[in-house]
Amino acid sequence: MTDEVTVTRNDEAHRYEVHVDGELGGVLQFRPAGEGRVVLPHTEIDSAFKGKGLGSTLASEALADLARRGETIIPTCPFVARYLHEHDVPGLVIDWPNDQDAADSADPGEPA
Repeated sequence: MTDEVTVTRNDEAHRYEVHVDGELGGVLQFRPAGEGRVVLPHTEIDSAFKGKGLGSTLASEALADLARRGETIIPTCPFVARYLHEHDVPGLVIDWPNDQDAADSADPGEPA
């Protein structure tokens, strides 16, 4: 039997949420930065769900939604930055904090 995984946007809490069979498994926080820009500062997966690929599912769905909304993202979260270096998100506009920050934030040793 397969777990049901869903990703939803919670505007009130300023985060995307990944749920497994209705249970909150993790969040990707966002912070509006004005003029169609959104800062992505932090992603966290509950330890009970680590190793199941939920971080990648959460990032994929959240970034695709932001692209559909036409928002420009500023990825300050190391996990999101690493994800973006490894995956293409069609239509997504990225405003890296600066070139050095983008390279530093993509450190594969950083946990989600």
